[in-house]
Amino acid sequence: MPREKQNSTDAPAELARHITEALLRERVIPHFVDSYVVENGRHALQVHASLYRDLLALLQREALLALTVRALAIVCNEPHPAGKSKPRPMLRRDATLFRRKFLLSLTRQQGWTAGDALDFQRDLQIYEELLARAAAKQRTRKPYEAADHPFVDRCAFLLDSSFMEKARLAASRALAGIEELAAQITAAQGQSPPNSRFR
Repeated sequence: MPREKQNSTDAPAELARHITEALLRERVIPHFVDSYVVENGRHALQVHASLYRDLLALLQREALLALTVRALAIVCNEPHPAGKSKPRPMLRRDATLFRRKFLLSLTRQQGWTAGDALDFQRDLQIYEELLARAAAKQRTRKPYEAADHPFVDRCAFLLDSSFMEKARLAASRALAGIEELAAQITAAQGQSPPNSRFR
């Protein structure tokens, strides 16, 4: 098998592996929760070790969803240079195949059951539908406002529903870091131009 062909078939599995590793290596969620606790004096969130671990696991899954949505959008929807021709997004059938292989690899890497994988795919679809609706509004967000993103709302509710607005602002900052991480991962893999802009 030619090297280029082999690399293109491995790209979805490599992206899934890099996403999983980056989330653990960068400790996005523990930093997010710890900084929220310190900034807002919500130390009760960390008192019970088992509840704290469960919270981190739930938020880690949300971060994986947000990172997956952004990485797939960069790889499949954003224009990429193809030789000397004009930059174009991935063809629909190629994007569908890439996505399928990516999700299959992610399922294997996470050790999910079929039910877990279907739950993740359903939530991923919900994320994408909500983001498509938000993009259709095209309203510019003020610097002091939380992002209109399912990650922000879901994380704020899980983290601290009694201080929802503060939790949403903290989740917005974490989302910015996640989206930057997605751009770095895809650029390092050669899946997007290095100067790609965040949406």
